Amino acid sequence: MLKKKLVVLNTTILLGLGTSLAVPGINAHANQPTSVTQQQASLQSQISDAQIKIVETQEELKKLEAQINRVDKAIKENKSLIDETKAKMKATEKEITSLEKKIKELEDRIEKRNNVLKERARTFQENGGSVDYIEVLFGAASFKEFVDRVGAVATIMEADQDLIESNEKDKKDLEAKQNEVKDKYNELNDTKLDLEEMQKQNVDKQKKNEQAKKDLKAKEAENKERKAELEQKYGSLQSVEPQIKKMIQQKEQDNLNQLVASTVGTSSSGNTSKASKSSSVKASGGKSSAITAGYKYIGNSTYKFGGGRTASDVANGLFDCSGFVSWAYSQAGYSIPASTDALKNSGTRVSTSDMQPGDLVFFNTYKTDGHVGIYVGGGKFIGSQSSTGVAIASMDSGYWKSVFNGRVVRF
Repeated sequence: MLKKKLVVLNTTILLGLGTSLAVPGINAHANQPTSVTQQQASLQSQISDAQIKIVETQEELKKLEAQINRVDKAIKENKSLIDETKAKMKATEKEITSLEKKIKELEDRIEKRNNVLKERARTFQENGGSVDYIEVLFGAASFKEFVDRVGAVATIMEADQDLIESNEKDKKDLEAKQNEVKDKYNELNDTKLDLEEMQKQNVDKQKKNEQAKKDLKAKEAENKERKAELEQKYGSLQSVEPQIKKMIQQKEQDNLNQLVASTVGTSSSGNTSKASKSSSVKASGGKSSAITAGYKYIGNSTYKFGGGRTASDVANGLFDCSGFVSWAYSQAGYSIPASTDALKNSGTRVSTSDMQPGDLVFFNTYKTDGHVGIYVGGGKFIGSQSSTGVAIASMDSGYWKSVFNGRVVRF
């Protein structure tokens, strides 16, 4: 009977003290801890969770910083390439201007030669008649005059033939130079368009990365602030814990003395056992190699025009589409070209119905066969896209379906 009354009194004391000595800031819910130990355990768990979130946020920041550095490097190198391309375009424009001048000179020479030919034809076709070289020869009055006329006609015919051949050669040279300049200009224009589009996407990605960095910094600060508040509450509990224990012990002893004193003629002895709860804090080779080689760069790379051809680019996850494909195949022991034009004309072309994982697939982006990737099966391919870096994309829907041109090459 005495033991039962003591347990009831102890429980009452704990409940009373748990309410009157609760540390400010602990929410008063129905299941709120009723002892300092339980409150400390709860706070330790929350502190641990806050610390884990801080570490996770810091890891995300570290990865984001690496991504920002890669994008910054790509933007810097792309700007250099854009400046270089613009310089080449200016030089080409000067070359075009010079060529146009030469073309005009050629046209003038051709026109003069044509006028000479016309004058010669007029000389031999006077008075509306048709006098050919044979008539000129047989119209000689003497043998000497005949010989002189033969020499003159031969000289004129040879000169005419030289003029005709010169005209034909100049025309061919003119056409060749026109085609050469046109090809050079188109190539530079394609490069310029590709670089400008890539730079635009990189700048957009840079802005998003900077915003994400700000958000993560704010998240980190919030978690640190919460952790500091929890640690302050935990410290407050630690400071009052000895006083609470002392008060509980004193109250128990006073109640025990009162019960003993009120019991007349009865002597009893017993052992009082303390029950305690422990709170546990929970602390928180083949072509297949070419396909899987790039998985480590998914979400961890940046598109760079001309990238993937140096050890530095590979180490920093900087690839363009053909550079990535060539590098990925090298990881499987294959040596293949690193340009879309060379890749599409290498290997063996197969039909889309026979497409297998490891085959190269081509897309008409800014030009015919402007993009290439590696088919991974299931209507998807892996490649270095200008908007995402290395990523797996679907060929069965959306943009890539609309630009897939059906070219499939197998090595």
